[in-house]
Amino acid sequence: MITVTKTFFPPIVEYQKQLQRIWDNQWLTNRGSLVLELENNLKNHLGVSNIIAMTNGTLPIQIALKLFGNGGEIITTPFSYVATTAAIVWENCTPVFVDIHPDYLTIDEAKIEAAITPKTTAILATHVYGNPCNVEVIEKIAAEHNLKVIYDAAHCFGVTYDNQSIFNYGDVSTCSFHATKLFHTGEGGAIFCKSQQLYDKLFYHHNFGHNGPLAFFGVGINAKMSELQAAMGLAVLPHIDFIIAERKKVVDFYNAHLDFTKLRKLTIREKTQWNYSYYPVIFESEEKLLEIQQKLNDSNIIPRRYFNPALNTLPYVNYKAMPIAESIAKRVMCLPLYVGLSENELELIVTVIANAVKQSSPR
Repeated sequence: MITVTKTFFPPIVEYQKQLQRIWDNQWLTNRGSLVLELENNLKNHLGVSNIIAMTNGTLPIQIALKLFGNGGEIITTPFSYVATTAAIVWENCTPVFVDIHPDYLTIDEAKIEAAITPKTTAILATHVYGNPCNVEVIEKIAAEHNLKVIYDAAHCFGVTYDNQSIFNYGDVSTCSFHATKLFHTGEGGAIFCKSQQLYDKLFYHHNFGHNGPLAFFGVGINAKMSELQAAMGLAVLPHIDFIIAERKKVVDFYNAHLDFTKLRKLTIREKTQWNYSYYPVIFESEEKLLEIQQKLNDSNIIPRRYFNPALNTLPYVNYKAMPIAESIAKRVMCLPLYVGLSENELELIVTVIANAVKQSSPR
């Protein structure tokens, strides 16, 4: 079976070496030496000033909203993973959706100002498939209206924009280190910020509000990464250049062999060094997508309708039509993309799609 993704497993001896350190230290959690080392290694690798490793990629968004949301309206995108909207609602804020750009698939910055009200407290925008938002315009709007900017950068490990890490933009950026991501800790994530003062607040919030063993800065939650997760990250990180290079080969193959007269691919924003995190294709209709998905499944190929549905259609939000996002969500599908995908498998994928695209959908 060819799945949409496969977790990269480092050589087991390298993971076991990290595990041995845990056994030697007899320390499993509460920010042990492996977590601290991983954070330091990531700061150096990514070129960021502040990072807090966390136990998953959703808690960083929730913590940022706890700090910045204040129960207000959060301008956000309808085209993202459900965690983006769910975190807003979970933190007792109100998502206000703004439609997306038809090519970049990120929030349409030209439509943001019209959505701002006196209740707006922050903008939560997603860098979709690792493709950056128009950060210059978004942050200019935020500054003019005294709003905070949170970037859901779950897909963005290794992405640079205008020659610096995408995590350096906004008041806060978050990332997922889930097993499906190109850099992973099994389950995990991180939050990034440039301000040392903000870092201190984020740190307290992710560790029960502790300000020393017996004092408390304020309310907090338990979002700490464990030593076991950090061990996986320390074993994966030395392979990250190989992982990205191998994924690029798959993307290059698709770019060279798919017929883009009947489908289209993601447009990467200018000034971006992309990380080849996903390969979405957009079909002419949902019917054609479903037809091709079935033919791929018949050949034991399992793509994913990601993202679907559009988040403005979720049952726990107030529906407002987002024509572009709703249309894209019905017609987009991510093709298999992972280290170890063979050329024979890639040829099978593009052949099945090519044959299906040529045929007329059944009436």
